[in-house]
Amino acid sequence: MLKFDTEMFYKHVGDEALALRGQIEAIVDEVTAKGYKNIFLIGSGGTIAMMYPFEYILKSQSTIEVHAEIAAELLVMNHRKLSKDSVCIFASVTGTTKETVAAAQYCKDQGATTIGLVAMPNTPLANTVDYCISTGREKYAFDVFFIHLYMLTFRFMHNHGEFPEYEQFAKEVVRLPEGMVAAMESFDQKAEAFAIKHKDTAYHMLTGAGILWGNTYSYGMCILEEMQWIRSKTIHAAEFFHGTLELLEKDTSLILFKGEDETRPLVDRVERFAENITDELFIIDTKDFSLDGISEPFRKFFAVSVNWAVLGRISVFLERERNHPLETRRYYRKMEY
Repeated sequence: MLKFDTEMFYKHVGDEALALRGQIEAIVDEVTAKGYKNIFLIGSGGTIAMMYPFEYILKSQSTIEVHAEIAAELLVMNHRKLSKDSVCIFASVTGTTKETVAAAQYCKDQGATTIGLVAMPNTPLANTVDYCISTGREKYAFDVFFIHLYMLTFRFMHNHGEFPEYEQFAKEVVRLPEGMVAAMESFDQKAEAFAIKHKDTAYHMLTGAGILWGNTYSYGMCILEEMQWIRSKTIHAAEFFHGTLELLEKDTSLILFKGEDETRPLVDRVERFAENITDELFIIDTKDFSLDGISEPFRKFFAVSVNWAVLGRISVFLERERNHPLETRRYYRKMEY
């Protein structure tokens, strides 16, 4: 596959990420023993988007109180639920995102317990949080973070007496990297065809819900806009019929993210409507991928990783077709703001 090293992927997202299971469980067990009232999931840009699936999982599967917050807003909003009894989980690939680092220090100053997912140790965020979880590599960092967020989220639920299937779930996480690679391989031609067809498309709508809403938001903002300078609009499937539908026309590109959780009917509804209007409807459905070794009840949770993996195939082909490196920026981390 173009710009993909299968052996390296298995090493980083499989062996190295999974090797931290014991460390992650020990952290959660220690925090649980100490006691807490709520969990905050905090990030900036792509890393707050990656928290949204886990906020949804906790809200829909657990009685644990959870809040997903944008780091910069948390710093100024005087959140009344944040206290010394909060557990605050942060993510930053570089460990240097200034708003996230500042939010981690702010939460520590409130007496909260802080946990950081950071690609590289000995970075500002890594050195600020109480517990740092790091593989020491930036390559495939989002895929690794998703693995670690599964472990954190479901261990907290298990310790809360709400997820007795944890041991089986943890065993199946081990099979997830294989399923992701298989999904990418089966999707590759479709991804390339999309990139070739849409290399000059100036505007895309993206719609998703539930566990895949974070990926929907992130792909439009972080990949199409930031990395490819393509205008996009991300619309929650539940809200699609409250404004944006009026802008859908015969040649409008609409990308649907279909997962397998309780919100799937919301995306189905958008699909039924859109297929009668636009000729440019593109559906990414995690049900299309077999995921050998993954139990049916767990598929909906792992959809976030599978969806993100296949989206990455679109990204590398867009990069090639548009001759626009994904690393190219005009303003981000280049100008003060």
